[in-house]
Amino acid sequence: MDQRWTDAVFLHWRIPAVAAAAFMPPGVVPDEFDGSAWVGLIGFRMQQAGIGRGPAVPFFGDFNEINVRLYSREPDGTRGVVFLSLDADRLAVVLAARAAGIPYVWSHAHFRRGGPGDPSTGYSVRRFQHGATSDFAVVPVLDDIAADPLSIHLTARFGLHSRFRGRTLYIPNTHTAWPLYRAELTVLEDGLISAAGLEVSGPPESVLYSPGVRTQFGRPRVLGA
Repeated sequence: MDQRWTDAVFLHWRIPAVAAAAFMPPGVVPDEFDGSAWVGLIGFRMQQAGIGRGPAVPFFGDFNEINVRLYSREPDGTRGVVFLSLDADRLAVVLAARAAGIPYVWSHAHFRRGGPGDPSTGYSVRRFQHGATSDFAVVPVLDDIAADPLSIHLTARFGLHSRFRGRTLYIPNTHTAWPLYRAELTVLEDGLISAAGLEVSGPPESVLYSPGVRTQFGRPRVLGA
């Protein structure tokens, strides 16, 4: 799958590794940094998604996505992402992804574009079932490049770990390094992290923004195969 992720907002909190471990698929453990596991609330715009290197799928290839995720590591050091939820506003995409074991949720997902009157860029979510909501926004600081080890650890992820039919899969992902900037948090009212089964308190320790990257997913492999 070939696609572009744009206007990405990354919010991250520390959590105990034991809390993250409860959500890890068999064969992987939480990937810790500075003695902690991390949970992320990430919003971005999916654009021009298509199969292989073919043309983008009309209408269904463009949508907003907001995900809650953890970070995983295999015994050989391969790092990945474990998604707890992914909210999107395309029902067909949600149904297809759930059939493949990816925990998508059908929601009203809105992108907020910063402008002269309000420079905040962010996302809002309202789930059609069970009522969880989220609203978050940042003001990117485009002269403050984020290249510290924590920012790289949280964003330089080139695959995901997922359960599918009783097996743990690793699905590789290829993209250039994120153009990554620090950002100032302006809005945060989130219920998605608690709906996923984790609790955080206070403001996020890491707040980042990226204009986006082009990316490709590859063929899955089964852990231990």
